[in-house]
Amino acid sequence: MSPDDTLTTGEEPAPAMTSAPAGGDATRLGRALVHNLQSVVRGTPGACRLAATAVLAGGHLLIEDVPGVGKTMLAKAVAASIGTALARIQGHPDLLPSDITGISVYNEGTRDWEFRPGPVFSHVVLFDELNRTPPRSQAALLESMEERQVSVDGRSWPLPVPHLVLATQNPVEQAGTYPLVESQMDRFLLSTRLGYPDAATEAALAKERGAQLALTRVTAVATPSELAAAEEEVAELHVHEAVAEYAVAIVRASRSAPDVRLGASPRAAIALIAAARAEAVLNGRAYVTPGDVKRVAPAALGHRLGIDSAGASIEAGIGVVRRLVEQVPAPRP
Repeated sequence: MSPDDTLTTGEEPAPAMTSAPAGGDATRLGRALVHNLQSVVRGTPGACRLAATAVLAGGHLLIEDVPGVGKTMLAKAVAASIGTALARIQGHPDLLPSDITGISVYNEGTRDWEFRPGPVFSHVVLFDELNRTPPRSQAALLESMEERQVSVDGRSWPLPVPHLVLATQNPVEQAGTYPLVESQMDRFLLSTRLGYPDAATEAALAKERGAQLALTRVTAVATPSELAAAEEEVAELHVHEAVAEYAVAIVRASRSAPDVRLGASPRAAIALIAAARAEAVLNGRAYVTPGDVKRVAPAALGHRLGIDSAGASIEAGIGVVRRLVEQVPAPRP
């Protein structure tokens, strides 16, 4: 099965988006964002939609894939779509926490310490090859990704709003890597992979020397403040009690699933509902359906599961969740 057939997450395909979307500002923004991303990272519509879902939900995205499939271009397209610069952090074994968060330096003129913010103080941050960064430096992201602030020398510094981290890791080459711990995985709202484009798209990319030209044509669909307002709109979307119970049932089922040593946490249920809200908004609805939950569940839960098999990748967890959404009965309309 191609990852793009089912948003790279589940068995039920996403509803088609019409050219004249219904719904509020968040719907229009989200669909324009999807269009921008698909114009740059061609041949992977499911992953582009998931990226837009994460942006609308105000969450972070983990992309696990091989080099050269467009992960960096996706991040650049997200930043260009909200009219902001992309901050890039390259993961390597010598990276220090202060290289991420910033550092306090002494100012001879003022005779005082001044904080110089690191690249994490940006609206959109690309952390390339996060798993090549030592655990101590990976941990520097825990506070920023969850609490949207950074604490240095006893002071807390708020991050800009909105704040989105897109992190990448290569699932094939494991030499010299540091696997992300469960608490770090739990900070990502969604995970996905891009996969390879079809032959025709790959030939077009080769002819055009990649997607750089398409990226220069991307125009902003919103300002950061407009995106922040859209995120608030998504967060207030109605969720029926039965739909929330269905999402929780999937999460709880993961804790007793075969070959799973660590199931999804209560935070995972919160993330699942948040992603389902964004999915509903992309579909032009003011409420969440069980189908929304089902479509985003593998991307919201797969990376959070601890799989017993040695060397298991995120894809293994996604496979478990795909089975669970078929087994857990959904509420009837």
